[in-house]
Parts: sequence; structure tokens; C-alpha cells
Amino acid sequence: MSETALPKDDVRPVLDALVDETLPPAQEQRRGNGLAIVALLLGAAGIAVGGWGIWQVRHLQANTQQQLSQVQALSDQAQSLKLNEERLTARLAQLPAADELDARNQLVIQLQGDQQRLNQRLETVLGASRKDWRLAEAEHLLRLASLRLSALQDISSAQALVQGADEILREQNDPGAFAAREQVAKTLVALRSTEQPDRTGLFLRLGALREQVIGLTELAPEYKDRGDSLLGLTADGDGASRWAQWWDQISRYIRIDFNADKNVRPLLAGQSLTQVRLALSLALEQAQWAALNGQAAVYTQALDEARDVLKGNFNADNAQSKVMLEQVAELSKQPVTVVTPDLTGTLSAVQGYLERRNVNAEDSIKPLAKPANTAQEATP
Repeated sequence: MSETALPKDDVRPVLDALVDETLPPAQEQRRGNGLAIVALLLGAAGIAVGGWGIWQVRHLQANTQQQLSQVQALSDQAQSLKLNEERLTARLAQLPAADELDARNQLVIQLQGDQQRLNQRLETVLGASRKDWRLAEAEHLLRLASLRLSALQDISSAQALVQGADEILREQNDPGAFAAREQVAKTLVALRSTEQPDRTGLFLRLGALREQVIGLTELAPEYKDRGDSLLGLTADGDGASRWAQWWDQISRYIRIDFNADKNVRPLLAGQSLTQVRLALSLALEQAQWAALNGQAAVYTQALDEARDVLKGNFNADNAQSKVMLEQVAELSKQPVTVVTPDLTGTLSAVQGYLERRNVNAEDSIKPLAKPANTAQEATP
């Protein structure tokens, strides 16, 4: 700047005076408006620039804060990684050496092999014990079948028990059981060919006959006056009335039979008839007991007594006594006992097979025990 330059405060009034002198009034007004618009535009631009600057500053602050949080997180992660590294280092320091790990792996492999061999031996022992239990069950079934035949003569139950024993022997799949299975098969054939007596049916039929005993009548029906006699029709006080009363009394003791050639037996009184019915009922009851318990001699004797009572005390021409006599004769022909097969041979064959099997098992165990004993003797 030269020495003649004026200060700024002095130059502004001078310039305004010169502009006012040189410009016309209209131009001065337009220029003032333009300057105002320019000033407004410049102010708006300044405001915008200021707002943008403020937004940039806040954005930078937010970015800075986010970066600081990320840096803190990374620092925390680095710290945790450092701690994990220290822990891993401590664990690695505690781990054994490679040789020791190899030795431990060998021990584990050996232990697994010993465990597998022990499992195999255990399965073998358990399998043998299961077979022994099943064979003992077969022997027990044969004993039960023999008891059922000897005590109750129950063919059906004995057949089912022997069939169960045969299935157990078949499950063994052992050629040594051939003789035992042969005896069992013979017993099954004998049981199937034996007919089972229907003792329950005989008991029920005899019970039905006992219920019919009450309806039986005596040899000849007793005359029962169901109305007055012809002489009784006369009026009282008549001379014939006494004769009618006398006839009613005597007609109870006199009987006219047009078949006099037949054997005439005395009529049974009421008490005698009750006793005969009781005797017949007792005979049938005894036959029931004999049929249910398989007593053939008692059964036959009881039915013979029932037949004698029917023939000796009841009219053979009566339909009820005739039918009962026929049924008694038919029941006397029914068998109540049966000749059962003997299971002694079959039971002996199965027991012999069990003994041979136990002996073979003991012989197979002895060679396995000898090497262990020799090894124990060699260690000292």
C-alpha cells in the first residue's frame, strides 16, 4: 500500500457519495434490491454451508465414537484371546509327552481287547446256563405229565406238557438229544392214540337222572278217588248211604286186576316209596363220584345197584322208569378209566441226556484250566 492510501473508515463515505452522484435514482433502487437478494442468497448459502459443516462435524464425531467402541471391543477380544492363549499354554504344559501318550493308547487298546474277550466268555456262559435251565424245564414238564397221568389220568394236559418238552429239546439242536427226542415222540403218539373219557359229561348226565328220580311212581298207580261213588249219590238218611260209605272205605284196599297172569307185587306205601327213591338217588350220586374220580369198580357197582332198584321197585311198563333204566344201562357201558402210557422210559432218556451233557461240559472246561495252572507254577 502507498503512502497516499486512506484508511478504510474514511474511504467508505467517499465511495458512497461518488456512487450517489454518478448513478441515477432508479438504478440506485434496482441495485439496492439486487444487493439485498445477493445478500439473502449469500446468507442462505452461508447457513447451508454452516449446517453442512455442523452435520459433517457431528458425523465425524459419531464415526469417531463408533471407531472408539470398535477399538475397545477389539481390545477386549485381544485380551480374551490372550487369556485363552495363556490357558492353552498351561494345559499344554500339563499334557504328558508323546511317548507317554503312545503307551496309554496301547493300554487302552489292550483293555478294549480284554473287555471284548470277557464279553464273549460271559455270553458263552450265559448261553450255556440258559440251555441248562431250558433242559431242566423240559425234565420238569415230563415229571408233571407223568404225575397228571398217574393221579388224574388227564390225557390232554399230559399231551400238552410232553409237547412242550419236545419243543425245548428241538430248540437245543443237539445230535446227542436224538435218543431222548425219540422216546418223547413215541410218548406223544401213544397219548394221541389214547381216548380221553368224558368224566364231566358222565357226572352231568348222572346228575340229570338224579333230578328225575323224584318223578318216578311205584309199581302200580294208587287209586285216588276223584269223586263220589255211584252209591254216594244217594241222599243222606237213605239206607243205601251206609253201604256207600262202607264201599268207599273198602275200595281203597281191594283192587281188581284183569291181568292176573302177571306177577303181582304189593303196592308201596308212601314212606317205602320215599326210601326207594332215596336209595336210587344215593346209588346215582355214588356213580357220580366214581365217574369224577375215575373209580371204575365203584362206578359199575353203583349203576348195578341203581338198575336193581329200578327193576325191583318200579313198573317196567312205565315210560319214566323204562327210559331211566335204558339210560342207566347206557351209562354203565361208558368208560371212566383209561390205560395211560408209561412215561418212565421217556423221563429216563431225558435225564440220561442231561447227565451226558454235563459230563461233556466238565471235560471241555478242564483243558482250559490246565494252562493257567502251569503258568502260575512257572512264575516263581
